Amino acid sequence: MGTIKIHAGDFPTGKASSHFSAIVFPWKPGDGFSAGECVQFTDIEALEVANEESVKKLGGTVGWGVVGATLLGPVGMLAGLLAGGRKSEVTFVCKFKDGRKMLATTDSKTFTKMQAAIF
Repeated sequence: MGTIKIHAGDFPTGKASSHFSAIVFPWKPGDGFSAGECVQFTDIEALEVANEESVKKLGGTVGWGVVGATLLGPVGMLAGLLAGGRKSEVTFVCKFKDGRKMLATTDSKTFTKMQAAIF
């Protein structure tokens, strides 16, 4: 089980978790009595390490432009440092088959499992 920290996108910011081959998002108002949303790794359409170019390519909306301008400058640099260094965290952009997107950070092991599921 890994932790996924959601920074921006179509899911509530905060922490989600990965269980086996799915991302479990926490409960939010409007979910009723469910424990939260569960999205399978196989529902991922595209997954890339975050940098300014990947966010622009996957984003394409005004909201993601704001994320890129305000957040991805430092986060993009941080992602490069984390991915290229000895750290075990990866900041990434994820686009799901239903059109939803998110910018998030997780451990390299969980990121690799997500990549393998869509390979």
